[in-house]
Amino acid sequence: MTQNWDSKKNNRREILETYDIVRQLSKIKDSDIKKSLIDRVMFNSEALLPLGKEYWWFIAFDNNGEKPKQMMLLVYRKHGKRMMFNGKEMVFEDFGKNKFLAVTSGWVYDGTKLHELGDHNVTVELEPNKLTSSISSHELTINGDYPNYQVKVGDIIDLDIKKSNTIKGKMGQGVMMPPLAMGWVDAYGATEGTVMGEAFRGEAHLQKVVGISPPLSFFWVRILFDDSSILTSFTLKTGKNSDTLFHKSLKFFDKTNNEKIIFKNPQLKISKIPGEPLTWTFEGKDEDKEVRMVLVSHAEKCYTTKGGGTQVDTEYIVTPSEFTLKTVNRVITLNDLGKGGGSLEDGHW
Repeated sequence: MTQNWDSKKNNRREILETYDIVRQLSKIKDSDIKKSLIDRVMFNSEALLPLGKEYWWFIAFDNNGEKPKQMMLLVYRKHGKRMMFNGKEMVFEDFGKNKFLAVTSGWVYDGTKLHELGDHNVTVELEPNKLTSSISSHELTINGDYPNYQVKVGDIIDLDIKKSNTIKGKMGQGVMMPPLAMGWVDAYGATEGTVMGEAFRGEAHLQKVVGISPPLSFFWVRILFDDSSILTSFTLKTGKNSDTLFHKSLKFFDKTNNEKIIFKNPQLKISKIPGEPLTWTFEGKDEDKEVRMVLVSHAEKCYTTKGGGTQVDTEYIVTPSEFTLKTVNRVITLNDLGKGGGSLEDGHW
């Protein structure tokens, strides 16, 4: 009886700690997050209530060649005993603090072809500044502390991440609407090493998310231009094919002028034009600023999860074919920025 009471008390304490972490993240103003909090969130697992989930997501871009190269790794777990992930049953189990059964998945786009690393139900173990698991029968490790990390998958991927030349290196955010909560940390950096035996040099994005929320429909995009300027956008939508957007944001980080241009409440329109190749158009206005961007898709990868709600996330590898941002003082185009590339994610329930 005493043991059962102690177990319930420990579980309650761990759940309160999850909410406390999100509460801390919700008070942070974008990049004003301390290194100690990034390290705490990045290499710890949290207690999850129903609708709870957490995942580690790593993506790297190499835009130095004629066609972009990218790679992505995912470690995913959720509340409950099992779920369907890309049509494959996955089982979840905890083996104590920071050791559990979860899903690992990933891919590599070499500029011509997308190579699957597969979806696997494997053990994940967390230590201070280190995550260890496996994917495609290869050991997967992510280790380090902000801003320096190393990501390895056997002899397939070997990348070092260090402080970037861009003006955005880290971020922490959170949303609290108890009992719903969602928080995440982002670490950005320059990356160099090898992917599938070929030299890889560019930018990387390591993210850890923890949340207690139903499935969401959204667009997310991050474009890194050749001059190290960055555009990011996130918006929620009401469904798969909905044109109704809310909680809209768009930010441009101008490297040349060391300036952040923020669209606080943009009148944003996002349209998908099927064809060869598939293109996406972003158009937005906000007070005295406006932006237009056309993205061309080179490859895509879809993830479907079922269990506690169905979620479909499709990652598109994109490059901008058109970009114009106008303010009162100036006009910025691809002639100023260089082409670059990045990723667009279209998620829906």
